[in-house]
Amino acid sequence: MPAAATDRRGCRSSLARLIPCDTLALTVTEALETMMQAKPLKVAVKLPNAALPQADWADCYQLDIPENNVSAIDAAKLALGHFPLWVRLLMRLRNIIVAPFGLKSTGDHSPGTIEMVGPFPVLSQSAQQVVLGFNDLHLDFRIIVDVANRGGRQTISVATLVRRKIMLGRIYIAAITPFHRLIVIAILSRLGRRLSINQRPSR
Repeated sequence: MPAAATDRRGCRSSLARLIPCDTLALTVTEALETMMQAKPLKVAVKLPNAALPQADWADCYQLDIPENNVSAIDAAKLALGHFPLWVRLLMRLRNIIVAPFGLKSTGDHSPGTIEMVGPFPVLSQSAQQVVLGFNDLHLDFRIIVDVANRGGRQTISVATLVRRKIMLGRIYIAAITPFHRLIVIAILSRLGRRLSINQRPSR
């Protein structure tokens, strides 16, 4: 078989069998377009935090938009309730990789027994803040969605707190951090676009 033909079929790898090539190309394009439009800023996180007092890893990203009066739970549902396809594919891949280690998958929680936002259980909520997350063998984590209105603007922030319990937790966080940051920036940017569209006057 000619080398050129072999190259054209290079996409038929084990990953390609999990994620079809056309789907993979589409999701990569969507991710890049989202990043190009992204305006969330990374801000400092103060530890300890009451949501997870023993957290030893944290980050936070904020998005500033015209005042929209969206509540924290609605912002969480818009951002985390319906992930883009490329994020869902990454999560599926993550679940496959961690399954042999006995770690929880994103489908281990039943919506019938506890309120959920996407794959994450709701631990507490108010108009200005919602806390999501669960404890696992290797680490505990919390996702905190905050909203604040000031001067005709609204700030929506997504903070992630992690307590790394064992060495596996440290290795896991080191491995996923680049993807985590990409996803948080992407979902905040997507949230901003959706809220901006909702604010546009109808013709």
